[in-house]
Amino acid sequence: MAKVRFEKDSLGELEVPAEALWGAQTQRAINNFPISGQPLPEVFIRALLLIKIAAARANAELDVLTREQAEAIEAAADELLGAEDLMRHFPVDIFQTGSGTSSNMNANEVLAHLASDSLGESIGANDQVNASQSSNDVIPTAIHVSAAISLQEELLPALFHLEKVCMDKAATLENQVKTGRTHLMDAMPVTFKQTLEGWAAQIRGNIQRLVSLQPQIQEVAQGGTAVGTGINAPADFAQHFCHQLSEQTGIRFVPGDNLFALIGSQDAAVSLSGQLKTTAVSLMKIANDLRWMNSGPLAGLGEIELEALQPGSSIMPGKVNPVIPEAVAMVAAQVMGKDTTITVAGQSGNFELNVMLPLIASNLIDSLQLLTNASHLLADKAIASFNVNEERLQEALSRNPILVTALNPVIGYARAAEIAKLAYKEGRPILDVAAEQTDMTRDELERLLDPAELTQGGYRNQT
Repeated sequence: MAKVRFEKDSLGELEVPAEALWGAQTQRAINNFPISGQPLPEVFIRALLLIKIAAARANAELDVLTREQAEAIEAAADELLGAEDLMRHFPVDIFQTGSGTSSNMNANEVLAHLASDSLGESIGANDQVNASQSSNDVIPTAIHVSAAISLQEELLPALFHLEKVCMDKAATLENQVKTGRTHLMDAMPVTFKQTLEGWAAQIRGNIQRLVSLQPQIQEVAQGGTAVGTGINAPADFAQHFCHQLSEQTGIRFVPGDNLFALIGSQDAAVSLSGQLKTTAVSLMKIANDLRWMNSGPLAGLGEIELEALQPGSSIMPGKVNPVIPEAVAMVAAQVMGKDTTITVAGQSGNFELNVMLPLIASNLIDSLQLLTNASHLLADKAIASFNVNEERLQEALSRNPILVTALNPVIGYARAAEIAKLAYKEGRPILDVAAEQTDMTRDELERLLDPAELTQGGYRNQT
């Protein structure tokens, strides 16, 4: 039988594994919530430990803790942050009490255990580690801190990289003209440069919108304690706390203008999730464009050839599939679903507390990490490395009757439509049909119907 020890909380005694660093409240949560087997994300747990360090420092500055107690708590948190097996000590399920109290107490108990051992005196999980705090302001703060760190250090750099790769690739394909498509049907020509710059602009727009949300995410609830009033915390605890947290992370965190709003709602997290969904929509559009252009190679469009990364079929030899765009599209779908979950969870701000905080934390961090990883893969293993099939491009362009659009100002829409229909029907190049059906010279038609010139837009006539 596994060795156990007995720990006590306000509900009484219970068994805890002898080697566990946590105490009674964590063990109750483990026993009470055997639901998903998934703990909160490591990024969130790390943010929680950073919060405990900042709180300990602030409490020492305000004489709530002795300098020795604060240093012992900080040393314990640093030890955990440097441990390869960090998550072994934080097993509480995502699906737990809606305030995240179990996860807050998990951190408090583990830190109290380590700090007590190192200091040689008792450090209480509630009275010292959780001093000037409540789960009700710690967990909302941890959501913002973990999201802010993930956004600034991971997702935004990944999106900047994706934008740059799109622009770099565009610069190499300025003279590659392809058939444009609307409704998946042949349309006026565009250059690959224009297509890729369009993708880059989508990503740039997402970057700008995400950056605009950073000030909201960097505003934290810490200092509001139980319901937003700041009961049991020094009046200027929030300012001391944010100074310490900003110093640790290199990100400027500030106390919320209204702590009641930050504890009772999760509007900033919902807003960030909504923008992550928009980013996912952009990635899915780009992924699907790549899949379509790569389709074939014989029976599809075959305009590009994506890098061959793995065999595409267990039964069809030689088949290679667009695996990266497909993976990115699945990530996008997942992020869209997580946004729906966060939206529903965000509505669960009942009076002075939102009671789906762990669910929001888990889904928000997952979305940030999924989009970060997908952006790097899309950039490096799809966009940067695809090759253009010039022969296939020219074949489609030469037979595209929609080029006749350029003749509208010269011969009129109705006459141009007749020429396009005849070219479709006979499967002939539009240039040949137009030469037969108009009194224009072939030189004039070649100039007016030059696909490369048509990509530059503008009004075209015979002069």
